[in-house]
Amino acid sequence: MTGVDLDLSVYLVTDRGLCGPRGVDDVVRAAIDGGATVVQLRDPEAKTAALLERARALVALLRPAGIPLIINDRVDVALAAGAGGVHVGQLDMPVAEARALLGPQRILGLSISTLAQLDRAQLQYVDYLGVGPIFPTLTKPDASTPIYPSGLAAIIARSELPIVAIGGLNAGNAGEAIRAGAQGVAVVSAICAASDPRRATRELADVVRAARVH
Repeated sequence: MTGVDLDLSVYLVTDRGLCGPRGVDDVVRAAIDGGATVVQLRDPEAKTAALLERARALVALLRPAGIPLIINDRVDVALAAGAGGVHVGQLDMPVAEARALLGPQRILGLSISTLAQLDRAQLQYVDYLGVGPIFPTLTKPDASTPIYPSGLAAIIARSELPIVAIGGLNAGNAGEAIRAGAQGVAVVSAICAASDPRRATRELADVVRAARVH
């Protein structure tokens, strides 16, 4: 674990298709203005060279704002681009190997969806958990069964790591995840598909802040 003070409040996961003709960079720029605190570059269909080029552009965009860029799955791309870290899923590179490659200074996140996946041995390598899907989501057709805020709360009760909730979240229901104990919410379509990504991000940030005081 890096020991980094990571603000998971509004965690944007990019989707090139949902960003459309505006492009990923413009949506990310708008999200920065709206209050995004973390950005994850996720593009499983991209070739390595194109993914690396996009990662380097986003690092240049995010670094002046002090916002880390997390690369989905690809440790090699994260290292080559100088990104802040990597997020892996249950079927991606094991976290022990990912941490060995990343070193101690970069961020490492892990996706989980069940209590059974809270393996204490592997969690020593991880800085935060992405937990979900909380609600049904169309962004990932192969997503697991939704766990809803009650399932999220059960996982939070068993983990000492910071947790960002993901899956079907938007300004209308994000407060439920925060009240269940999550440190933040990760969204894809709620920002990438929004007609005004800056406004959508700001609305999410406002919801997160309000839920923390109730």
